[in-house]
Amino acid sequence: MYRPPDVTVIGAGLAGCEAAWQLAERGLMVALIEMKPHLMSPAHQTPLLCELVCSNSLRSDDPATGPGLLKRELRRADSMVIGCADEHRVPAGSALAVERFGFGRAVTTRLALHPNVRLERRAVDELPSGPTIMATGPLTGGRLADTVRSLLGGDRLYFYDAIAPIVSADSVDPERSFRASRWGKDSPTAAGQAGEPDALAGAEGDYINCPLDRDEYEAFVAAVLAGRKVAPHRFEEPRYFEGCLPIEVMAERGFEVLRHGPMRPVGLTDPRTGRWPYAVVQLRPENRYLSAYNLVGFQTRLAYPEQKRIFGLIPALREAEFLRFGSIHRNTYIDAPTQLGPELELRSRPEVRFAGLITGVEGYIESCAVGLLAALFTAAALSGRRLTPPPPTTALGALYHHITGPRAAGQRYSPTNINFGLMPSLPGRVRKRERKQRMSERAGADFDQWLGGTDRSAA
Repeated sequence: MYRPPDVTVIGAGLAGCEAAWQLAERGLMVALIEMKPHLMSPAHQTPLLCELVCSNSLRSDDPATGPGLLKRELRRADSMVIGCADEHRVPAGSALAVERFGFGRAVTTRLALHPNVRLERRAVDELPSGPTIMATGPLTGGRLADTVRSLLGGDRLYFYDAIAPIVSADSVDPERSFRASRWGKDSPTAAGQAGEPDALAGAEGDYINCPLDRDEYEAFVAAVLAGRKVAPHRFEEPRYFEGCLPIEVMAERGFEVLRHGPMRPVGLTDPRTGRWPYAVVQLRPENRYLSAYNLVGFQTRLAYPEQKRIFGLIPALREAEFLRFGSIHRNTYIDAPTQLGPELELRSRPEVRFAGLITGVEGYIESCAVGLLAALFTAAALSGRRLTPPPPTTALGALYHHITGPRAAGQRYSPTNINFGLMPSLPGRVRKRERKQRMSERAGADFDQWLGGTDRSAA
């Protein structure tokens, strides 16, 4: 017998999938609508839910960092997305990186088999009536984007996000590279995760490092500056997210910027010289078989032939086989502080909530976190309760207050990753590492107290 949904979730990325799961686990019937494979955006390649279109890293797992703290909170809140990521992690030092296809299959299977989830593969042109979570992500387009823009009074913002290239592991020159994690911090679960290759990675270092001397570095930067780039459309003003700048934009800011950014050599001793290189390109595993690696921090808008030529100037990558070239795409987000209410609801249509990157957060785990929060607000409202927002001393609360909080006069709303700068500071002068540790401890206590006050039962 057909049961109409209690909530409709539009978009099955990290935010939509997390929201759908949290609602379904609370006994609510969810219609999860995903346009793939009916329609595919330029960034998507598979019909899997929760497809990771950029890096396969969910960043640091250390709770003394913003990303690590947020993941700890998501685990305590029984996040399905983070649970699947933990099950499909690959070696990446102190970071949580995943085998993207195994991760996507796990999420897809869990939701497809949940008795309270009805997965609908179709495009949506108009927002449905009734409780809805809009989690269409930063590539929202077509008639649905026109609908959203009309609801927002024409207020639509955008910026550019770039994807890093992936190379075949066996095409990296082992004589011109070395394995190591920065400061020797290897993944605690690297060894034994998928047989002998992972054990080897854990023993020698999770990353492949491609060193450059000064002359090689200067030649590389000069080539990046001179290389042909893919130009944006004439009607689009490029606005790049500062935490994910293309390498050519960094190079334009100064000849040494890359060497102090993604090519920084600190904490990486080349065993052939016993010293740090002048510059280094790090490669991170893309899958559990260690057959593919991405160039860490090498988001780019260089044309494909230029990428092969210019990245070939890196000695260890002279014969590299590129499994995926870098690319750029436009990311769309709303002016959340003016458009959304205290429960992430659209002020002009309170039954509609927004979640994920479209709200103006940046990053996989941030998207997942806002999806979880939107689900909690929705479930509480449908049961006649009001959910107290998480406190700003927590990572989840910091994101919430970024989305909903007021801004200083003249300050433009822009996307952000989770970071300790979004949280209230500690009193007095505290050393950096101790400050982060103490803020992490404070967040843990405050989050557990807040979570204990939420109702996890069926609505």
